[in-house]
This record gives sequence, structure tokens and C-alpha cells, in this order.
Amino acid sequence: MAAPNFWDNQEKAQGLIAEMQRINAVVRPMEELLQGADDIGVLLEFDADDDSGELEGEIRTATETLRTQLDAAELQASMKNPEDAGNAYLQIQAGEGGTDSADFAEMLMRMYIRWCDNRGFQLEEIDRSDGEEAGIRNVTLLVKGDYAFGFLKGETGNHRLIRISPFDSAGRRHTAFAAVDVTPDMGDAADIEIDWENDVREDVYRAGGAGGQHVNKTSSAVRLTHLPTGVVAACQNERSQHQNRALAQKMLVAKMYQMEQDRRAQATAARRGEKSKIGFGGQTIRHYVLQPQQFVKDDRTDLKQSNPLEVLAGELDPFIDAYLRWSIAK
Repeated sequence: MAAPNFWDNQEKAQGLIAEMQRINAVVRPMEELLQGADDIGVLLEFDADDDSGELEGEIRTATETLRTQLDAAELQASMKNPEDAGNAYLQIQAGEGGTDSADFAEMLMRMYIRWCDNRGFQLEEIDRSDGEEAGIRNVTLLVKGDYAFGFLKGETGNHRLIRISPFDSAGRRHTAFAAVDVTPDMGDAADIEIDWENDVREDVYRAGGAGGQHVNKTSSAVRLTHLPTGVVAACQNERSQHQNRALAQKMLVAKMYQMEQDRRAQATAARRGEKSKIGFGGQTIRHYVLQPQQFVKDDRTDLKQSNPLEVLAGELDPFIDAYLRWSIAK
């Protein structure tokens, strides 16, 4: 980075900086653990020569801090695959439940946005389709940050909401479903071959929502469909069709890469959000119950908490940590 011609190739320079950040994300916690252990060792030596016991409280505090740091390092060490360290595409799709499912999909989007804000991750909206009355039918977000995919990969699957519907004049309880699909942003590192001419269908259309006069008046949005698998990637965020096509191609490669990883791990097609039924009869990973009881329960880890409103406000860390520990023990 100190070389005078480092910034001559912007793309390569940014890639090297990202690699340095990923390495620091591994090295720095190890250095902090070693320093914390040394500090406790010094405190113990002082305490051995001090009969007053005044250092015992400081030793307990330092030990608890070190234990917290060790837990975090253990979780990070569980994210050992190359794709875990990078950015992630997060797609949310409304399922069975009509307007309630579209509203639930938007609730999940807000939940992940707030969780990302708490984590210091950056977000970019790639594609979005609003519901007819309320909420969203689907949205794709690019989450940028160290280990974004590693933390979010366990969110893939069907999510279920049970509540008194605000769209039902009779005040009845409704069940709504939404699917979350998380794929890694591999950049140019994904070793996936796609026959773009024969296996991919491209559709162009006008972007929806606020995007400026140019975006909304021209067919700049691009949707790519991989015909052999049915995998779809769409982008309408950029101003030009060329930029949207390039990003959609990048997303399609990421999805194909994740499918290949699942195949190698003998994962079933139903694990992917787009390939499973988003409703009754589909495999649900998490339940958000607001009435008559109030709780959130993850079917994989059996973690159950009685604070659904806080979870929907972005307090996701207990469920993400529980999944990562569960995946280690599998």
C-alpha cells in the first residue's frame, strides 16, 4: 500500500485493501486475547503479593472481558470458508399470506437494516418490488462488511409471523410467511462457468420507485434467469442498463456458487429460499409470534425468546450466535 503506484489500478487496490481488512479481522482479535491474558497474568502476580484483596474485583472484570472476547473469536473462527469473510446478498420474498406476507417481508427488511446499522455494516438496495396494498413482494440488499455472509448465512429459509392482522377489519389472527435467501458476494473469485449466450435469458424493464427521471423513463432494469436451474437475479438500482446488467451477472454468479456449495455438502434444494415452498407445508426455520403469546423461536437451535418486538427491531445477535454454535456442533 505504501508503493507510489498502488492506486494506479483502483480495482486491484480496493481488492488488496479488502484482503488486508479480512486478515486484520482475524489477527486483531488474537492479539487482543493474548494481551488480555498477559494483563491477567500480571494482575495475578500482583495479587499474590497483596493480602488486601483489592485486586480481586479487577481480576474478575478482566476475566469476564477476556471470556467475552474469546466467545466472539470462537464464533469468528467457525466462519472458516472463504466466502464467510466477505459481503452478502440478502433477498427477502413474501410468501403465503397476501398483504400480511408483504407487510411481514418489509418487517424483516427493517429488522436486518437495523441489525446492520448496529453492526456497522453498509447496505445497498439492489432490487425491490412493492406490494399492492402495503409492504414489499421482494427486495434484494447488498450487505457490506467483514464476515457479513458468515453472520447472515443462517438466516436462509422460511420465516413465519403469527399476529392479529392490521389488515383484517374483524381483528382475526393471521399467519404470514416470507423467505430469506443469503448468498455470498464472491466478486471475481467464484470459479463458476455460465454459458451467458445459451443458458441465460435477459429481460429489461422500467425500474420502479424513486430513482430519478432517467431511471423511471427508460428500460434500465435488468432481470437475468438461468434457464437450467431457474435461478433469477435482478437489479434496478443503477442508472444505466449496462451497470444493472453487470451487477445482475455478479449476483447470478454468487447464487450459482452457493448452489454448488450446497450440492457439494449434499444440501437439499429446499434449503434455498427460492426453491422451497414459502408457506404451509414448507420448512420454517423461525417463528415470530405476537398473539396470543409473544415469543420468537428458532426450530434449528430451539432458542426461544419472549421479546419479539425487540428482535424485529434488530436484536438478532442471540439467534445468529446460537445458529453459529449449533452449526459447529453438528
